[in-house]
Amino acid sequence: MVEFEPAIKSLTAKEVDFVIIGGVAISVHSTGYVTRDLDFCYLRTTENLKRIVSAFAHFNPRLRGFPEDLPFIWDERTLQSGTNFTLKTTIGDIDLLGEVAGVGDYQAVKKESIIARLYDCDVRVLTLEGLIKAKRAAGRTKDLLVLPELEALREMLSETDEE
Repeated sequence: MVEFEPAIKSLTAKEVDFVIIGGVAISVHSTGYVTRDLDFCYLRTTENLKRIVSAFAHFNPRLRGFPEDLPFIWDERTLQSGTNFTLKTTIGDIDLLGEVAGVGDYQAVKKESIIARLYDCDVRVLTLEGLIKAKRAAGRTKDLLVLPELEALREMLSETDEE
């Protein structure tokens, strides 16, 4: 399980442009969903990549699912060479996504986000509607299983707004 607090505090301290997606975003919307990793979409500018590298360097990021002895250099060039990264760190699993299926790149994801307060930090979190789009587009069993809960929550919040 990832230690969310140091990850989020490090990202905000380094002023990384990111939007939390996935399980943590689901949890922000008041569901009982439990997640074991931190997923976020990030802006792919050179400056932001440098900030991400700096934010996570002391957590010793490695590629998840690859042999431990596989050479891996955590730097801006590595991040420029790919879009999505699944990392294993000293604080747990962290997934960096340059694009989110069903929503789009960082700018589109940012438009589908709200500001939430986590660990005394103001962070962007994917909206409930954005999560539904992303989970539906991903189409994995684990994503499809959470859709009814997200849709029920959307319905409940919609009814509350009408009152």
